[in-house]
Amino acid sequence: MIPIEKLSAAAMGRHFSSGTLDPVEVTEFFLTRIAEDSNPIFITLTAERARMEAAASRKRYREGCALGPIDGVPVAWKDIVDFAGITTTAGSSILAQRGPCRNDAPIVANLAAAGAVAIGKTNLSEFAFTGLGLNPHFGSPYNPHDRTSRRIVGGSSSGSAAAVAAGLAPCAIGSDTGGSIRGPSAFCGIVGYKSSEGRIDKRGVFPLSRTLDTIGPMARTVEDCVLLDAALRGQITAEARRRPLGELVLVVPGRNGIDDADPIVAVNMAAALHRLEAAGGRIVHRELTLLKEMRDVTSGLGALITIEAYAEHAGLFESERSKEMDPNVVSRAMLGRDVRSRELILLQRERARLSAELNNELDGALLMVPGTPMTAPRMEPIEDDDEIFRTANLRAIYFSVIGNFFAMCGLSLPTGTDAAGLPTGIQLLAPGGHDDRLLSFGLEVERAIRSHDEPV
Repeated sequence: MIPIEKLSAAAMGRHFSSGTLDPVEVTEFFLTRIAEDSNPIFITLTAERARMEAAASRKRYREGCALGPIDGVPVAWKDIVDFAGITTTAGSSILAQRGPCRNDAPIVANLAAAGAVAIGKTNLSEFAFTGLGLNPHFGSPYNPHDRTSRRIVGGSSSGSAAAVAAGLAPCAIGSDTGGSIRGPSAFCGIVGYKSSEGRIDKRGVFPLSRTLDTIGPMARTVEDCVLLDAALRGQITAEARRRPLGELVLVVPGRNGIDDADPIVAVNMAAALHRLEAAGGRIVHRELTLLKEMRDVTSGLGALITIEAYAEHAGLFESERSKEMDPNVVSRAMLGRDVRSRELILLQRERARLSAELNNELDGALLMVPGTPMTAPRMEPIEDDDEIFRTANLRAIYFSVIGNFFAMCGLSLPTGTDAAGLPTGIQLLAPGGHDDRLLSFGLEVERAIRSHDEPV
């Protein structure tokens, strides 16, 4: 019997092509699993649309005219992306009161043109604005890797990560402004890809920070991310091709690249580095003072995400209705209120300067850092104490913000688990615009470090 809930998107497409699986039956399988699952992973199920798209896919396969490798594959979407006839909530009870959207976002239309099945819209941090994934309005998705206690999934793409990890969808679409794809992917033991700024169309996507917002897939394998990236951009074929590890140079910053990470994160990252080196990759340990400069700049001038989030939604944050919002989201956004134009200009200049310097220092190499500095913490203390929330949020995004500040593309890969079965991960980062090179190496890095017993 084929373990449908464990299949990658690419493997599922191959089963459709060979006739060993049927798009309609697979869609019904996932709709049933979602309905029977009590974890608040989805905000809206689009069952009617999914059934129509699956039936059309079945017809194409039977007629020998499939649209491509993800034709018939169910996809879950973070609920910041517009679907025609469905309200986009952005995880907010206020926005949930708006009317339905008129049109699909272009990226939704692109995946539909590739034959993908839109199965539903997933939960998230309100306004996509925290790294923990808690939501007081729709419930907080909990990590599928712990059945004994509620642990965070990470945010803000919490529902998308949990959907893949729980076997409720083979893949999902998320967004990444400060680590919102890569953090949840690391906490949930899946693959997540943050695209470069401007690579994937953001029209019809709820904005948080128009500079930093990026779109990307979350899935079981790098191959899935390659296929979904191409489809999101309306491409017929993917451009990324496997590159041998003998051509790979990885820069690992700091004494061992894992300063400030918990011991199990360090151990699993070191094991991954050992496997990569044994497979032909070159590992370079190097002090990168630019990372400290980044933290000094944001500490002194402010974080671009909070400045732009406040500017984008000040009318709501300053209104009486802000009392209906997650107070952790409001308080974080208000940090951007008093930033002066001079400070914003200096911040943008420093970001551009430091990004250029890091690109020069890498000189064609990829940067590797942990996905998150810890495994998924328990949810209850974070929910009950605002100070614990703030500390946990800053810690969760500690490594992922590197990719956003330096305008990089990034790939989160699982490296194993701790003794309790909680996942750890790494990030591969490349300068903005080098997505195909990142994904090409990612295919081989994944092969070198992935456990052989993991289903693909």
